[in-house]
Amino acid sequence: MSALGSWRQPISRSRSFLEECWVELKKVHWPTPAETRGATIAVLIGVVLFSLYLGAVDFAFSWLIQQVLG
Repeated sequence: MSALGSWRQPISRSRSFLEECWVELKKVHWPTPAETRGATIAVLIGVVLFSLYLGAVDFAFSWLIQQVLG
């Protein structure tokens, strides 16, 4: 293999890789803005509910430990 051939091989492989990536990206189901908004709202509601639950459990355990130790 010549020096020029070894220099071109990574470039052609990189180009092939990028073309394959582009083909795969065309197969992706991209969500609509409404789907994205709905998923975001669902995640935010879940985070708020879970944080309220963890806060309540933390408060209950803190109170319980203070009663036992205090």
